[in-house]
Amino acid sequence: MSKKHKKEKHTSKQKEAVQDWSSNEQQKLKPKQKRNTIKNSVYLAELVKLQVELVKLQEWIKKEGLKVVVVFEGRDAAGKGGTIKRITQTLNPRICRVVALGTPTEREKTQWYFQRYVPHLPAAGEMVLFDRSWYNRAGVERVMGFCTDEEYRDFLRSCPEFERMLTRSGIILIKYWFSVSDAEQERRFQSRIQDPTKRWKLSPMDLKSRTRWVEYSKAKDSMFIYTDIKQAPWYVVTADVKKRARLNCIKHLLSVIPYEDLTPDPIKLPPRQEDAGYIRPPIGDQTFVPDGY
Repeated sequence: MSKKHKKEKHTSKQKEAVQDWSSNEQQKLKPKQKRNTIKNSVYLAELVKLQVELVKLQEWIKKEGLKVVVVFEGRDAAGKGGTIKRITQTLNPRICRVVALGTPTEREKTQWYFQRYVPHLPAAGEMVLFDRSWYNRAGVERVMGFCTDEEYRDFLRSCPEFERMLTRSGIILIKYWFSVSDAEQERRFQSRIQDPTKRWKLSPMDLKSRTRWVEYSKAKDSMFIYTDIKQAPWYVVTADVKKRARLNCIKHLLSVIPYEDLTPDPIKLPPRQEDAGYIRPPIGDQTFVPDGY
């Protein structure tokens, strides 16, 4: 057998070994329980219905001058971002906006902890979705040691009072915790590694969190004990199946804010203004995007 054939045979065996390993790993990553999946056609049909209702809710918030805050928390890759995208997909960004703050600056670290979040709270007629929030202190900061024990204890004392202040001021505060199993989170992490368009979602902090699963669970349990208050309870979203989690979360959001249908009457377009001698400038004077498709 020639060296070329030996090399090709060796390469072929390597590929088979990699494929076998990948298949075995994928089997390990599947949750032990049966996944309660949903057909894509059913999901899309229900999503369209819910998004129509979200538009109605948006118009009601605008008309009544409501101030709505929705907090999305949960483990990395639990599906918070995907749910937020489906909520905002058909809404007016001037009424419904997303807040996703980055790492605090050196100046912000010296402020009252809740201070950097206050400027992003809604005015009348607005809804704000927090993609992670002040609960960073009870989660990543606690587990990774970015805050002191005293700062952590002070947060647990102050957070319920802060949220009661928000509700007393007229803000409707809704808090969601997206719960995902360790097996499903692992599967999603592996998927992000393989997909170049999703790889940016895996931050160094996400990778470190893999080694501290139990610590995050304990931190979440303690957080719930102190902050699951009557004025702003935690709502847990089972998120092992993303599509089902999105529908359940949106449906629940619509149920906790009473609203009325303000859909306007059918619109009749007025006739377009006639040219009346208007002469367009030469096409050659304009710069067009190349037609590459």
